[in-house]
Amino acid sequence: MPVAADPRSGDPVGRGAYLFRAAGCLGCHTDEKNGGTPLAGGRGLATPFGTFYSPNITPHPERGIGRWTDADFIRAFRKGKRPDGASLFPVFPYASYTRMTDRDLLDLKAYLFAQPPSEAVNKAHDVWPPFSWRFLVPVWQAMYLTPGPVPDDPGKPPEWNRGRYLVDALGHCAECHSPRTLLGGLDADRYLAGNPEGPDGDEVPNITAHKTEGIGDWTPGDITLLLELGLTPDGDVAGGAMGEVIRNSTSKLTAEDRSAIAAYLLSVPPKE
Repeated sequence: MPVAADPRSGDPVGRGAYLFRAAGCLGCHTDEKNGGTPLAGGRGLATPFGTFYSPNITPHPERGIGRWTDADFIRAFRKGKRPDGASLFPVFPYASYTRMTDRDLLDLKAYLFAQPPSEAVNKAHDVWPPFSWRFLVPVWQAMYLTPGPVPDDPGKPPEWNRGRYLVDALGHCAECHSPRTLLGGLDADRYLAGNPEGPDGDEVPNITAHKTEGIGDWTPGDITLLLELGLTPDGDVAGGAMGEVIRNSTSKLTAEDRSAIAAYLLSVPPKE
């Protein structure tokens, strides 16, 4: 699956390839352990409410998203709605993706629609009531979804604003690195302060600028080395879900984007 090395590419498919990696789409929408076709879905995503299975997002007209219009695609990411108006379960992290710009969303769509279609059939979720009741999702959205991009902070340098966009929108880092409420929403007061039960039940670390509990004593170079090669300052190697993120996503970013992520993370107020 070819990937553009330059997010400034003038070609929508080329830019979309870069955004695809930055947004981490490959890992969730590919059942890699069972030899699944890329982007054909079927990967089980364990949560405290049961197991959700990712859908087919290839451009197949019946089994995938091949009939989605530009407006359908933007609405899914911006408002968490399917083309038929039903709400998407928030295991799809649209509460973060909503911050993406329209241009980035349409370039991402251009890339996805340039991929081979798959006839893979979507698996039914294995989630218990009431969390399996789709008609209740709008209540969750009213509580935890603020639709729309976040404008740049004019009081911050461009690198900081780019880093925030990569962390909060494209990379959706808070979805794993922040704890959740009983209803599964992000605890905004504990932003990036770690999650005792992340993907597949693994504990996810604090990545605020706290000196002992977080990464406040890391240098920018420490962070960029982790994002590129998976190496921590103490010589350990990132594994599990983060290892997958590094392999599929952050290692594919430009050095400038990894530096922007580091600059932003080191500015996040420390939380214990």
